[in-house]
Amino acid sequence: MERRKVDILCVQETRWKGSKARSIGAGFKLFYYGVDSKRNGVGVVLKEEFVRNVLEVKRVSDRVMSLKLEIEGVMLNVVSGYAPQVGCELEEKERFWSELDEVMESIPTGERVVIGADFNGHVGEGNAGDEEVMGKFGVKERNLEGQMVVDFAKRMDMAVVNTYFQKREEHRVTYKSGGRSTQVDYILCRRGNLKEISDCKVVVGESVARQHRMVVCRMTLMVCKTKKSKIEIEKKTKWWKLKREECCEEFRQKLRQALGGQVVLPDDWETTAEVIRKTGRKVLGVSSGRRKEDKETWWWNEEVQDSIQRKRLAKKKWDMDRTEENRQEYKELQRRVKREVSKAKQKAYDELYTRLDAREGEKDLYRLARQRDRDGKDVQQVRVIKDRDGRVLTSEESVQRRWKEYFEELMNEENEREKRVEGVNSVEQKVDKIRKDEVRKALKRMKSGKAVGPDDIPVEDMYERSRTVVRCAVGQTEEFKVEVGLHQGSALSPFLFAIVMDQLSEEVRQESPWTMMFADDIVICSESREQVEENL
Repeated sequence: MERRKVDILCVQETRWKGSKARSIGAGFKLFYYGVDSKRNGVGVVLKEEFVRNVLEVKRVSDRVMSLKLEIEGVMLNVVSGYAPQVGCELEEKERFWSELDEVMESIPTGERVVIGADFNGHVGEGNAGDEEVMGKFGVKERNLEGQMVVDFAKRMDMAVVNTYFQKREEHRVTYKSGGRSTQVDYILCRRGNLKEISDCKVVVGESVARQHRMVVCRMTLMVCKTKKSKIEIEKKTKWWKLKREECCEEFRQKLRQALGGQVVLPDDWETTAEVIRKTGRKVLGVSSGRRKEDKETWWWNEEVQDSIQRKRLAKKKWDMDRTEENRQEYKELQRRVKREVSKAKQKAYDELYTRLDAREGEKDLYRLARQRDRDGKDVQQVRVIKDRDGRVLTSEESVQRRWKEYFEELMNEENEREKRVEGVNSVEQKVDKIRKDEVRKALKRMKSGKAVGPDDIPVEDMYERSRTVVRCAVGQTEEFKVEVGLHQGSALSPFLFAIVMDQLSEEVRQESPWTMMFADDIVICSESREQVEENL
């Protein structure tokens, strides 16, 4: 794919069991589905720049799957198919075409569709009577399975792309085995979008499989270009540096100076918070605001970089002057780079394993697990969403409006409550004010590394006049009020929750294992079904 500049590739006979996505190197990602490791299996491989464009993956069977991508506001559906071979049962063939029909019928009419499939049939040369769905440049005679492909194309208003481009037979034959040369692999698109395809041919010089050859087509999507606003990634204060004693002490000193040496903080929290934010940015620094790319070169060191730079210069020198001396110099530097890379990788992994064995390596372990989890997900980033009526929104403004609309409604709508006043015991006793040492203890018990709240300061505990925004893949929405819900770091909400749970569970509480309580879950056990029901 890299050498032939292929962005999207449909593959068949993957023979991988499972329903997953995985990175396969060089920035390419494979989405696949198979139920047996010995037969069938289909997949779609995407170039790195299109991975973030995936909106939906449908795995229908080990013979049919589809991906929906959004590219420049255009919806492109890529379908990978693998039809049963000639000798298979008719029932199996009918099931395949039924599944393919269902996939096509689920795609809205206005969206692009490209099918890359091994149809195991010959549509044949010539197009008499079928001019609306195919060209003249097939191969040899049509068979029954090829007729099924043509019938499907007519049924779904598709065009068999391979047959529209006049090429030498060598660039039309997709399957060679022994003395046989046939055409069984095809690319189909909607007839109305055929004008977007400028070329289609078989690549002869690539060994994809022993018999099959890769079919490549060049498609240029006709899109309505819209000016995209540059998404600025927020620069965040590096609060994690407070773990270092020297940074923590410097921060305290600078903060005291900024507050004018006051022992008592100002009554206005906004003023105090702004001083803390400014001091944090000045002392601890901020992030670059650039996205972290998923590089496979995290283990690079100076020796590796230096060797690679020398190898590049040697390659350039050999390209300009193809002497044996320059060639030997380039080969030697190639071998040296491999040695340096191998040593650097081994050293980096040894250090990683050592860290993972220690307590401080826990975060590295979770980071690796999250990275692996992200790599296995079909949709990595939700860039487009649907409106209330199920229509896909693609413009940045409409996506932001929908996010705001959804969360504003969610966080400002109270549930109906039944007012109960009878039988309530009022508390007359005096309640002590919260002391400073209590607050300090509460703050120390809170875990570090948690997300900051609206004031951009870790472990905040502030409710009054709360406003928020939604940060999504296409930017940040406008501010809106939050009247309902709780904030991270709130001490009041879990306290009230605990009081209510305590009252609700008073009559059923027993020692473990008869009663076990986990946050908002209660496990009730008993020696009889009737007793459990009574307790419930």
